[in-house]
Amino acid sequence: MSAAKQKAQQIIEDNSVVVFSKSYCPYCRATKSLLNDKHAKYFLMELDQVDDGAALQDALEEITGQRSVPNIFIAQKHIGGNSDIQAKKAQLDDMLRSAGAI
Repeated sequence: MSAAKQKAQQIIEDNSVVVFSKSYCPYCRATKSLLNDKHAKYFLMELDQVDDGAALQDALEEITGQRSVPNIFIAQKHIGGNSDIQAKKAQLDDMLRSAGAI
């Protein structure tokens, strides 16, 4: 297994909510804004600001089949991207609460 894939999986396992993001991405900003509005505790990885960001993005595509960001996990479960989390707004409080993020 690649080091990037191991790192990505470790981050997902170690955190109840993870957002793999890019700092300039408007969809990522919308996701972070939604989570911030909920006062959720989440681990944020800005792929454009870390040396192995491209390798991590490749690893995430391997793990999830999704190449785009944001790439969101709640309670170690892949949620998808911004449109997916926005579509789950009604259940989001319960999902975050059960993950221990709020």
